[in-house]
Amino acid sequence: MAIDANDASGGNGKTAIGIIRRRKATSRAVIISDKIADWVITVGGLMVILAVFGIMVFLVQVAFPLFLNGDVQESRDYVVSPPKELIWVDADEYLTIGIRIGDDGTVSSFHLDTGTKLQTLNLDFGGQRAISVGATSKRDNLAFGFEDGTVRFAVIAPKVEILTGDSMPASAQRLNDRDMTDGSAVYSQIPGNQLRRITFETKLEDPQKISDEGAAIIAIDYRIGGTAERPTRSFVTVDANGIGRVSRTETQFNLLTQEATTRVGSSTLPELPQGLRVSKLLMTSQADQVYIASEEGDIYRYDTRDFAKPRLAETFNAFPGDERLTLLAFLNGEQGLIAGGSDGAVRVFYRLQPPDARTEDGYKLTLIREMESHSSPVIGFSASQRNKTLVTMDLDGNVWFRHNTSDQTLLKLKRDGASDEGTQLMLAPRNDAVLLVDGSGQVNFWTFYVPHPETTAETIFGKIWYEGYLQPTYTWQSSSGTDVFEPKFSLTPLIFGTLKATVYSLLFAIPIALLGAIYTSEFLHNRIRATVKPVMEMMESLPTVVLGFVAALLLAPIVETWIAAVLLAFGALPLSLIAAAYIWQSLPSQLKLRLEGVPKFCLMFVVIGIGCYLAYSGGPMFERIFFYGDLKAWTNGDIGTGLPFLFLALFPLSFLAVAYVFRRLVGDRYRLMLREFSASQAPLVDGLRWLIMLLVSMVVSYILAAALTAAGYDPRGGVVDTYVQRNALVVGFVMGFAIIPNIYTLAEDALNSVPSSLRAASLAAGATPWQTAMWVVLPTAMSGVFAAVMIGMGRAVGETMIVLMAAGNTPVLDWNIFNGLRTLSANIAVELPEAVQGGTLYRMLFLAALSLFVMTFIINTIAEIIRQRFRKRAFQL
Repeated sequence: MAIDANDASGGNGKTAIGIIRRRKATSRAVIISDKIADWVITVGGLMVILAVFGIMVFLVQVAFPLFLNGDVQESRDYVVSPPKELIWVDADEYLTIGIRIGDDGTVSSFHLDTGTKLQTLNLDFGGQRAISVGATSKRDNLAFGFEDGTVRFAVIAPKVEILTGDSMPASAQRLNDRDMTDGSAVYSQIPGNQLRRITFETKLEDPQKISDEGAAIIAIDYRIGGTAERPTRSFVTVDANGIGRVSRTETQFNLLTQEATTRVGSSTLPELPQGLRVSKLLMTSQADQVYIASEEGDIYRYDTRDFAKPRLAETFNAFPGDERLTLLAFLNGEQGLIAGGSDGAVRVFYRLQPPDARTEDGYKLTLIREMESHSSPVIGFSASQRNKTLVTMDLDGNVWFRHNTSDQTLLKLKRDGASDEGTQLMLAPRNDAVLLVDGSGQVNFWTFYVPHPETTAETIFGKIWYEGYLQPTYTWQSSSGTDVFEPKFSLTPLIFGTLKATVYSLLFAIPIALLGAIYTSEFLHNRIRATVKPVMEMMESLPTVVLGFVAALLLAPIVETWIAAVLLAFGALPLSLIAAAYIWQSLPSQLKLRLEGVPKFCLMFVVIGIGCYLAYSGGPMFERIFFYGDLKAWTNGDIGTGLPFLFLALFPLSFLAVAYVFRRLVGDRYRLMLREFSASQAPLVDGLRWLIMLLVSMVVSYILAAALTAAGYDPRGGVVDTYVQRNALVVGFVMGFAIIPNIYTLAEDALNSVPSSLRAASLAAGATPWQTAMWVVLPTAMSGVFAAVMIGMGRAVGETMIVLMAAGNTPVLDWNIFNGLRTLSANIAVELPEAVQGGTLYRMLFLAALSLFVMTFIINTIAEIIRQRFRKRAFQL
C-alpha cells in the first residue's frame, strides 16, 4: 500500500528518509504575463516587418511611374474650311484654340476640341504670297519671304486674358463643358470664379528689301535674342540666285529719353555651290551659327560670330548614301540637330568641340544616335519648347512622339489618310498634345499624358550622351539657371559617392574600433574598462549635424593647411606606438609592474602626442621630399612625377611581403635564437630586426615605384588628383569618428562573450595573451565582430548630415581621396524640399531612396549569411 509522503511526514515536510521539497505551481499571473509578453513581441516583430515592407511598397509606388511611357487621352478628327495654302499652325498652351496661317496672309482660328470656326483676320501682304516662312522657337514671331526679295516680320500669337466671372458675354454659346464663345474669342471657366478669355493678336511690320536683285526669298529662318534693354532680331535668308545673307537688327532704349535707336547690319555668306537645291535653313538664337542643307544631304555650317566676316566652318553629309535629306531642325536649346531622310531615318547630331575637329572654328557635327526609323520619308517635325521631346511625321501619316536623350518612341499616333509636304505639325507648348492640319482642312488633334519621357533604366543607371558633352557620361544635374537646360538624372554618381564615403570612413574606423575592442576586452584592467567603454558609447550620442559642422568649418581648413602633416601622421603614429612598445618590453620587470594600469594607459596618450608632434614638425620636410615642396600642385600634375607617392603607397605592401618572406625562411630559427637572450635584451634584438625589415621594405618599395614610373604609370588622375577642401579624406575622418562607437561596442561585447575556459586553455598551452586574443578569442567571436562591422557599414551608407556638410556635394565619379562626393541620402536631403510633388525630380528622389533601401537590404542580407557561417565555425571550436 502506497503511503503519501505528506501523510508519512505528519504534515511537517519530513519523512524517515529525509526532507522532501514541495513542488510549487507557477503563478497564474506569471503565466498570463508570459503569454502577453510573447504576444506583444510577436505582434511587434510582425508590425516592424510590415512597416519595413510598407515603406518599400510606398517607395516602389512613387518611383514606378518613371518607367511608364504614358497614354493617349483624347483624339479629335474633323474638317475646317481650308485656307489658300497652309504655311503655319499654332495653338495656345491651354489647348483651347488653333491658329492657321495661309500664304495669302489669312489668319484664322478654330476651337481645338470641337473644330468650331472662330475669328479670321487678313494680314496685308500687298497682294503677294509668302513663299517661305521662319519662326522663333516659341512659334509666335514669324518672318515671311516673298517673290520680290522682301521680308516681312509679324507677331501672330494667342492672347490670354483673365476676367471676372461676370464678364461672360450674353451672346456666348457653349462649345463644351468648359468653353463658350462669342464668335471670335473663347471663354473658359477657371477656379476662383474667373474666366480665361483666349483669342489671338497680330502685328505685321513693313517689308524690308533683302535681295538687291529682287530674287525670291526661297528660305528664311528667324530668331530673337538679346536683353530687354537691347533686344536683337537676327535672320538668315537664301534667295533664288543661291545667295545667302545673315542680317541683324539691334534696338537700344535710352532710359532717360525713352527713345529707341535701331541699327541694322547685313553680311553675305560665302558663296554656295552652283545649282545647290536648298531644302532647309537654320540659325541659332545667338546668330553665331547658320546651317544650310541641300536635298542631297549636304549641310553647310557657317561660323557667324564675326558678323562682318562669316566663314564656312564645316561641310557635312548627313546621309552619305542615296537617301535624300527631307528634314533638318533644331531640338530645344539649339545644340542638337534632327535630320530626317527619304528612307524614314531620323538622326541626331550634336555640335561638339573635340580635340581632333580639324574645322575652321574647332567644332564638328557628330552623329550621336539613330532613332527608330519611319517606314516612309520623314516630312514633318516639331520640337518641344520645354525639354528634349519631339514629334516626327512621315508621308504615310504616322506621327511619333519621341524623346531624344532617352532614345524612346513614347507614342505612335496615326491619322486616317496620308500626309504631304504641306501638312503642318506642332507639339503643344506643354508637351501634352499634337496638332496636325493639312491643306484640305483636315485636322487631327491628340491629347496625351507622358509625365516622365526622359527616364529609362538606361538614363538612370547607364552612360548617356548629353548635348555639349564629348562622350557619354554618368551625370546627375537636376536643375540650372537656363530655360533650355536638360535635367540629368543618373543615379550612378550618387551610388558611387555613397560607396566612396562608406569605404573611406570604414578604412579609418575599422582598425581603430576593432583594435580598441580587442585591447579593451583582452588587455585592459576591469576598473579602467568600466570607464573607457561608457565613454566610447557616449561618442555615439553626438549629433551628426554637429560633427558635420565641425568638419566643414574647422577640420577641413585645418587639413587643407596641414595636409602634409596629416598624411605623415598616418605613418608617424603607428611607428611611434610600435617603438614605444619595444621600449616598454625592454624595461625592468619591477618598473613595468609599477607602471601597469593607469600609468601605462596614460603613457599611450603621451606617445600619441609625441607622434602628432613629429608629424607636425616633419610635415614641411615630408612635403619637400615626397611632393616637390607643394602637395596641391603635385596632385594637379603641375610638378614632379608619381614616383614618391608610389613609394609611399607600396611601402606597406612591401613590408608585408618582406615580413612574410622572413617568417617563411628564418622565422622558426629566429624565434629559437631569441630565447637565448634575456627578457630585457630580446625586445632590443627584435626591434633591430624590425628596423632592418623597414629598411629592406623601403628598398623594395622604391624599386617597384621606379619600375612603374618608368613604365609610364602615374597615380595622379586616379585615387589621387586635384585637391578640394571638402573631400573624402575629411569625410573619412569625421564619419569614421561617428561609426567607431557602433563597431567598438558590438565587437567588444562579442569578444567578452567568448568563454573564459578557451582563454585559460590557450594560456595553459603556452600561448601569449596576444596570441590568445588573435588566434583563439577573435576567431570564436568572428560572427559578432563581423556583424559589428556590417552595422557600422550600414550606418555609414545611410549617413546624411556629415556628408551633406563636409563632402562638397559634388556628384563626381572618381576615387580621388582629395575630391568631394555626393551620396544618395545627402542628395535626397538637399533636393527634396525643392521638388514638385509628382514631378520627375520628386520621383527620382524616391527612386534614390529605394536604391538606398535595396543597397542596405542586400548588405545586411549578405552580412547575415556570412555571420551565420562564422557562427557555425565558431561552434565547432
